[in-house]
Amino acid sequence: MGWPFAATLLAVLAFAAQAQAQARPDTRTMSCEQGRALVQSTGAIVLTTGPHTYDRFVVDGRFCPSGQIAEPAWVQTGDAARCRIGNICVLAPDPEDFWRFRR
Repeated sequence: MGWPFAATLLAVLAFAAQAQAQARPDTRTMSCEQGRALVQSTGAIVLTTGPHTYDRFVVDGRFCPSGQIAEPAWVQTGDAARCRIGNICVLAPDPEDFWRFRR
C-alpha cells in the first residue's frame, strides 16, 4: 500500500463523510408546508433544524419508542419563524408524579 493509494483512500473517505453530512434535509431550506408534508409522508424522519442541531420528527405516537409519547414540535422553516412540522418523542410522564403533586 503506497502513498497514492493512501491519498486516494483518504480523499474518498472525506468525500463520503461530506456527502453523508449533507444527506439530512434542513427545515430552514423548505417551506412550512413542505416540512409538514415530509414528516407526514415518511412517518418519522431526522431533520436538521439549525447550524448544529437536528431532531427526529414523527407523525404521531405510533412512531415513538415504548415509554415515550408524541408532543407537538415547532421549527424554523424558510417561510416561518415557528412552524408546527409534526411531533417529537418525549418520555411519558410518570402517573405517580401526577398524584404526588396533586395532593
